[in-house]
Order: sequence, then C-alpha cells, then structure tokens
Amino acid sequence: MKNIIVIKCGGSTLANLSVDFFEGIAAMKQKGKHPIIVHGGGPAINRMLEVEKVETEFVEGLRKTTPEVLKTAEKVLTGYVSESIVSSLQQAGVQAIGLSGVERKLLEGVPLDIEKLGLVGDIEQVNIEVLKDQMDAGNIPVIAPIAFNETYGKLNVNADTAASAVAKAIQAEELIFVTDVDGILCGGKLEETLTVSAVERFIENGTIYGGMIPKVNAATSSLIGNIEKVTIANGNGKNKKKDGTLKGTSIVKDKVCNTL
Repeated sequence: MKNIIVIKCGGSTLANLSVDFFEGIAAMKQKGKHPIIVHGGGPAINRMLEVEKVETEFVEGLRKTTPEVLKTAEKVLTGYVSESIVSSLQQAGVQAIGLSGVERKLLEGVPLDIEKLGLVGDIEQVNIEVLKDQMDAGNIPVIAPIAFNETYGKLNVNADTAASAVAKAIQAEELIFVTDVDGILCGGKLEETLTVSAVERFIENGTIYGGMIPKVNAATSSLIGNIEKVTIANGNGKNKKKDGTLKGTSIVKDKVCNTL
C-alpha cells in the first residue's frame, strides 16, 4: 500500500488539537492518502496517577514504569485518549479505530532496562498486517503505544519511538510530528521544506533555537529507510495547504550526488 502517512500526536498537544486539525487529516484521506495516528498521553496519565495515588518518577526523560503505573497508563491511552481521537476523526467525516499495540501483537517490544526503567520498551517488530487490514476496511488506525512482550506481557513505549518504528515498518512516505508550533520560521516566514544540512546550518546560526532543537533532532533522526520526509506541524490545524491538508515544515534527506 502506498501513500501512507504516520502522524505522531504527543500527549502535551492532545488537549489543543482543533477541529481544523482533524479536518486536515480527513482531507488527506479524501486525497487518497492513508493516515495512521500514533499518540501519547503523558499529561492525562499524570492526572490519573494522581487520582489513583500511584507514585511515578522519570529517569532520563522516560517514565519509570511499575506494573501499577503501566496499568494506569494503558487504561488512559487505550481508553480516554484513544476514544477522544477516534471520536474527533469520526466527527470530521472519516472512519477510525483505536488499537492497542498489544492487539494481535501489533507492536512487539523488548525492555530497555528493567532495573532502571521498569516496564519501558523499545519496538522490535511491527505487525503491519493489522494496520493494512484496518486501512483496507477504510479505517484510520489510532495506535496506543503499549507493546507486547513474551516475558513481561506488556511494555510502555515512548510515542516518538513507536511512531518511527511504525513508519519504517510500513514504509510510510512521510512521518508528521504534531506539536504546538507551526514549524520552522526564518525571518518570521514559515519554511515549508528544508534539507537535513539546512536544518543543521539553522541550528548553528541560531535560527533554530531553544525547544525547537529537540523537535527537529527527533525529526531528522526519523529519516530512515523509505521515509523521505518528516514534517513538523501545528496541532491547531490553522496552517493548511490549498487542498485542505496539514501544512508545516517538511525536512527531507539531502540528495546524494554520485561522482565518477
């Protein structure tokens, strides 16, 4: 299947995703694209952990996941967060279905470091047939990043990691990181397309600074395999192309020049 676009929605942006954003995804579908959404849910998980009085801590930017934390995280991700995204897509006029990475071993994971991080995993394999079945049925898959593991049962996976793994496995043409910024601005103007080397120059000269640096670093590191383009777009959906699809800054691979 061609024209697949994987869209990663971070937990911190979910509350601000607008009707325009979901209409932009619907426009992609109507233009013959096949969107797949991978979502996080950090803030919602934090709130539920507080309500349930479950202790949590972060180690090197990752949530240390005890069995109690995992139970709460899974409940939030596959429940409230997934259902909210699916409902918003359906209101925008497209079919969608929430999927846990555990279903039919959609995401198979391995622990990163059980002693240090608990039940936190990396993606070892993606069962793309699960996604193809849903897309063939006309659905937009909405994936909660909980992975299956033979020994530990379930693992909590960072949404960026899961989105990159899904995009690579299914040979997506584009990976979109949904953030709270329009993209990369130069002189107040949105740069719609930049090469990796141009991004590196912008970091060096200070055009890209502060919180945008980790965003673009995550984007460029995802340009692997068949993924030719990684886009940073705003979840408010205000920036759109003429055809109604999402608009942001697309980072592309530098062309390789072969010399004899």
